[in-house]
Amino acid sequence: MKKLLYILFTFTFPLWVKGQEHAPLRKELSHILASYVDSGLIPGAVLQVQYKGKIIYQQAAGYARRFDATGAELKKPEKLRLTHLYDIASLTKVTGTTTAIMLLTDKGKLHPDDPVGKYIPSFNNADKKEITIRHLLTHTSGLIEWYPLYYRANTKLATYELIGSLPLKYPVGKERHYSDLGFAILGQIIETVSGMSLDTFELENIFRPLGMKQTLYTPVKNKYKGVVVPTSFGNPYEYRMAHDSSLGFVFKEINPDQWNGWRSYPLRGEVNDGNCWYACEGVNGAAGLFSTAADLQLLVNMLLNKEPGGLISKKTRDLFLTKDQFNNGLGWMMDPVNSFMKNAPEGSFGHTGFTGTCIAVVPSMELSVILLINRQQRGLLPSNEYYNLNPLRRRIFETIVNALK
Repeated sequence: MKKLLYILFTFTFPLWVKGQEHAPLRKELSHILASYVDSGLIPGAVLQVQYKGKIIYQQAAGYARRFDATGAELKKPEKLRLTHLYDIASLTKVTGTTTAIMLLTDKGKLHPDDPVGKYIPSFNNADKKEITIRHLLTHTSGLIEWYPLYYRANTKLATYELIGSLPLKYPVGKERHYSDLGFAILGQIIETVSGMSLDTFELENIFRPLGMKQTLYTPVKNKYKGVVVPTSFGNPYEYRMAHDSSLGFVFKEINPDQWNGWRSYPLRGEVNDGNCWYACEGVNGAAGLFSTAADLQLLVNMLLNKEPGGLISKKTRDLFLTKDQFNNGLGWMMDPVNSFMKNAPEGSFGHTGFTGTCIAVVPSMELSVILLINRQQRGLLPSNEYYNLNPLRRRIFETIVNALK
């Protein structure tokens, strides 16, 4: 009996110690998530932390669906699970579009310094001929930040033509202004060069090779059998963008009342982004992808891979993850001052999504943080804004980095 106990203790004690190694950090992260969920600031969240190749924290806290259309608490809220699919919004820009451009660069099909006009004739005119793929990736093309494309287009092809016809708002290459329109055009370039639709190219060349089985566009149209986290009830904030002139999106050719195709139901399995859903049939280079933390981790692991070969070469990864004059990479954000990764170690990169999603990666620590929140499910606040997640994102990120340093 004593020998049996000795064997059990000898072999299980190291595992127990290993499991307790990050116990204080896990406890603190669980406390942070619980405090935000219990206070009603967020309906729920999935948080996944990987350190040195191993998942050290993975939690689905709170609810997938907690509020009704008025913002009131449901009597029977829907519990959140790790397998729930999230509308990852602008994480589409890096998960799908940027990765696709990296692949095409690796294969010699294009280069970030190619002029966009090489692939899209409408960019050969006087004001756009200097715009390169790099400008689109770094949001320095001079394109308008946002435009209600669905007021004038209802197909992806018509949307591409419309963007190509719009005048620039800023000088090319001189200023950084985050623009969804630029990433929509990157989607067009991917389709032009590959001869495939954007969703098919990404599925066959990124998601399947990486084993990302839960990453897709338009789950509602693709009869996805899993459970999708709902976002907002209709598009109340985007409606405000089109109608409230104080937000700055005023266009002489647009009468805010000339179009009324707004959705008036809970959005579940339909991309929240209006330009993607109304104007691009649910598939767009700027938004549209749905995914899980587990799937996004597979993409992050590919980017952290320092060995040659693989899906994308080290040379191309280094090209895209090197800071430019505006302290950002190609597609990925790398500015430690203005991003949610405040004071992050050098070389860190990440991105956020309007629905409440974000990825943060610290290569020097072999660390990645994936946080998925459906903040829109709560509805607009009295300020007519969605709840600002940046303080929560920074708190989680800094808690993790400080604990692991």
